[in-house]
Amino acid sequence: MREPVVAGSFYPADPDALRDLVDRLLGGSNGRLEVRPWAIVVPHAGYRYSGPVAASAYGALRPWADRIRTVLLAGPAHFVPLRGCAATAARAWHTPLGEVPIDDALRDALAGAGCSVDEGPHEPEHSLEVQLPFLQRLVGDRLRVVPVAVGRSSDGSVAGLLAHASVDLVVVSTDLSHYLDIHAARAADRRTADAIVRRDAEAVGPDDACGAYALRGALTAARMTERSIVELDLRTSGDTVGDPDRVVGYGAFALVDRP
Repeated sequence: MREPVVAGSFYPADPDALRDLVDRLLGGSNGRLEVRPWAIVVPHAGYRYSGPVAASAYGALRPWADRIRTVLLAGPAHFVPLRGCAATAARAWHTPLGEVPIDDALRDALAGAGCSVDEGPHEPEHSLEVQLPFLQRLVGDRLRVVPVAVGRSSDGSVAGLLAHASVDLVVVSTDLSHYLDIHAARAADRRTADAIVRRDAEAVGPDDACGAYALRGALTAARMTERSIVELDLRTSGDTVGDPDRVVGYGAFALVDRP
């Protein structure tokens, strides 16, 4: 069992407080989609900073929540150097809202496709953990996940894992620009968001998104499978908590089948 490492800091450790906060964020979401997404891109900061932006994507999933069971989570390893991809070795991940089982069949399939199984990158990491309460409130007890930390990788290798995984949803976790003033951040994030919508993986670098390798893989997979990308939200921590001098950028996007 992997226990949460940022409960009480990035989000409430009290189950009732966490449940109420996630429900309020989802209830305030204006995210709308005409078709069910294959994947979403969401931020991973503390909920007071990026929660409203993440909720724009998770809220857009509500019409299809009853069709979601197995979810592949892909995001960066901020604290442990990593080459390639590493799936969790735990049997389940725990949050204040309860236990989320790992889908063993999916993990085995990913391992067979070249993904290592290693808990080390996940032990101190928040980028995937903070996604679980949103999924728990949307999907409920049927939720099964495989968290995958994505380190330095080729776009094609990550795209192959994502595009061929037999899942109901892929969640790509990344923040955008870091520690610019709000005007510079908005300009930088606008360029990155435009590149995301164009599926231009080569235009997204590590300074543009901390989860660049997972994101670039998702953009490459979208191009390979002829999926479109829809922008749902684009804000900064200066927009959500009001400090304009040193902000982090957040975006929410959906990867959908073309009409």
